[in-house]
Amino acid sequence: MVFQLTKRLVFPDPRHGDPDGLLAVGGDLSIDRLLLAYSNGIFPWYAFREKQIQWWCPLKRFVIFPSEIHISHSMRTLMNKGRYNVSFNRAFPEVIRKCSDLRVEQEGAWLGEDMIKAYTHLHEQGFAASVEVWDGENLVGGLYGVTLGRCFFGESMFSLVPSASKLALIHLAQTFQALGGTLIDCQFETPHLKSMGGKYIDYEEYMEHVQEPFGPL
Repeated sequence: MVFQLTKRLVFPDPRHGDPDGLLAVGGDLSIDRLLLAYSNGIFPWYAFREKQIQWWCPLKRFVIFPSEIHISHSMRTLMNKGRYNVSFNRAFPEVIRKCSDLRVEQEGAWLGEDMIKAYTHLHEQGFAASVEVWDGENLVGGLYGVTLGRCFFGESMFSLVPSASKLALIHLAQTFQALGGTLIDCQFETPHLKSMGGKYIDYEEYMEHVQEPFGPL
């Protein structure tokens, strides 16, 4: 069942959504609603050309545990060469804009101006973060997502050179684990993420991580 949201700040039980994970439509992209959504494993997919916000919550969650990140031999070689530098939160606006620009013409594109504005506000309030990969002063890859408690909810990534997004994800996992983070939510399975250690867990196990105490990492 797909629910129609109103101005009321509430979501239905994700267990009552469609089997594919679509739970609701409507509502808004306010900070309060986004934080409520992520704290229940729900994320927005804004089909902006249709002017409709969709809210998804698959009950089989594709995740990466930071301690289980897979680093291939070729990636270790690339990291050892030290060609690229990696930073955190140095260029959030540039990362989210690049993620949008590279996909905005695709069918089903979701990262339009309203989403960019909403996640930039989350970043300004300390609830969204970016990882940047640099070749000198040139931004060549990165990712961004939402941070709540001990979980990182990945939203999008990009590469302008081979393996830049993989490098960003590896650095995210290693740094997040060192800070006490326990789970990276990948939202949907891709061969790229599966090769790096992604796997499915059920919603109940997933929510145990999401609801871990929100103390300092």
